[in-house]
Amino acid sequence: MRRRLVLVTGVVLAGCATLAASASVYAQQSTSHLRSAATIDPNIHKIKHVIVIMQENRSFDSYFGKFPGADGIPNGVCLPDPRNSGCRKPFVDHRDSNGNDPHAETPFAADIDGGKMDGFVSIADKMLCKPKPATCHPDVMGYHVGTDIPNYWAYATNYVLQDHFFEAPGSWSLPAHLYEVSAWSAKCTKTGDPMSCKSTDMPPERLPNRQTPFAWTDVTWLLHRHHVSWSYYLDHGAVSVDLKNPNGVSIHWNPLPGFTDVHKDNQLGSLRPLSVFYKQAKAGTLPKVSWVAPDFRDSEHAPALISTGQAYVTKVIDAVMRSPDWSSTAIFLTWDDWGGFYDNVVPPTVDGQGYGIRVPGIVISPYAKKGYIDTQTLTTDAYLKFIEDDFMGGARLNPATDGRPDPRPDVRENASILGNLINDFDFTQNPRPPLILNSCPATTLVPKPSRTCTDHIALHTNTWGDS
Repeated sequence: MRRRLVLVTGVVLAGCATLAASASVYAQQSTSHLRSAATIDPNIHKIKHVIVIMQENRSFDSYFGKFPGADGIPNGVCLPDPRNSGCRKPFVDHRDSNGNDPHAETPFAADIDGGKMDGFVSIADKMLCKPKPATCHPDVMGYHVGTDIPNYWAYATNYVLQDHFFEAPGSWSLPAHLYEVSAWSAKCTKTGDPMSCKSTDMPPERLPNRQTPFAWTDVTWLLHRHHVSWSYYLDHGAVSVDLKNPNGVSIHWNPLPGFTDVHKDNQLGSLRPLSVFYKQAKAGTLPKVSWVAPDFRDSEHAPALISTGQAYVTKVIDAVMRSPDWSSTAIFLTWDDWGGFYDNVVPPTVDGQGYGIRVPGIVISPYAKKGYIDTQTLTTDAYLKFIEDDFMGGARLNPATDGRPDPRPDVRENASILGNLINDFDFTQNPRPPLILNSCPATTLVPKPSRTCTDHIALHTNTWGDS
């Protein structure tokens, strides 16, 4: 089990802490909340729609390690490869489909290797190459270049690329998506009892016999209380357990139905198929807060095709850019975890669960700075902070103030190390026109994806809309 120094707060609450003890522990953080509310930049309210698009399983270096000016792959890197009695260097990997490399709590600790960031090859060999066949060559050191993923690089060039954006926990998809909506990942021993929850990077799944395993408070509780409209859009709707079902969003990436407060607030109707998103974008009726989750085929989760994922994301962004809502929108694009791929930056330490390995982060907005590389330390916690500051006066997922206490170890949005997304915007500029991109651009990915990409777009015309 990993152990980490707690920087944000020196107090860790027990899973069965009392309400009084919780309020006492959070008194100082509650004061911090009030200071935050008093210092919100009023220009943030020019953003009336926040859209979070979360893809799957790519490290920053695997997509932007060679992006000009970014904190990318250092020269001379060669990671230990004990299986082959040598070391393995980064290499340009033009393959459209990559390997599903180790990514969870144990591989996370092994990859970081006490801060040396040199365990990626060793743990991949250990977990994937038994009984050491000669044909086993994990692609963790492969990286893609701008000609492979031209649309992603175009967004990074024309808007904001965040080169110190980390997975919120050090683990895999489920806890990352739990953090995306609640700033915590936990295991609860009593159904519906927030005070029975205790931090873990390996939380239980939402299975047929365990429909509501997440008893702590998520941000939709605050959104509902503040009358802020929201929706969580599912690419082809939802599926149950099968991660690789191509026609619906996996339970790993669709956590809100597992939260007891979503049921208590009668908000399950805010989980909608992506087709509704396209209709609302076209009509200019998007909610204030949107999350967009892919099905497996569109996710970029190996071995799903990169070209297909990029096409899907481009369609979503193009729909927003063509929308009457574009002039007041901020799109936050990221990937949920590193997927086992190499990254060179040591994650900062915040409480017992974060931060994880670095992933790409991009801000797209008519008010986004152009060609700006944001070096702040960021995670999806910063998305929650931006949403809370923009629409709820700086409210926080804070047991001392949110009206629904749980024993989370800290208020992650208030972490001193966490940057503020307001720095990625220039609200003095006139809203910039949209950058409409071809969903299936020319690319150096192999095999050539043009046919598979156009076929995929045609297949999804009815559900993706005409945008």
